[in-house]
Amino acid sequence: EGNEPGDYTKITYSELLQKVCQFANVLRSQGVKKGDRVSIYLPMILELVIAMLACARIGALHSVVFAGFSADSLCERILDCGCSLLIT
Repeated sequence: EGNEPGDYTKITYSELLQKVCQFANVLRSQGVKKGDRVSIYLPMILELVIAMLACARIGALHSVVFAGFSADSLCERILDCGCSLLIT
């Protein structure tokens, strides 16, 4: 469910697995590997869940920064965790 009432998406576990594996391959192609840190800057959408699960699938640590945060707040969190990739 999204932030707005009535804003939702339905997905099967099989579809979710396919999307997570596909995005995990994208992360690997960008050089992300086990133990790397990734920041995720997205609103409450399905792609946020996919990105989190893809990071977990390859063993990368992830930090979620919700899209309502300012650019300065995002910058501080990126520097604090030493992330190697930002997903927006």
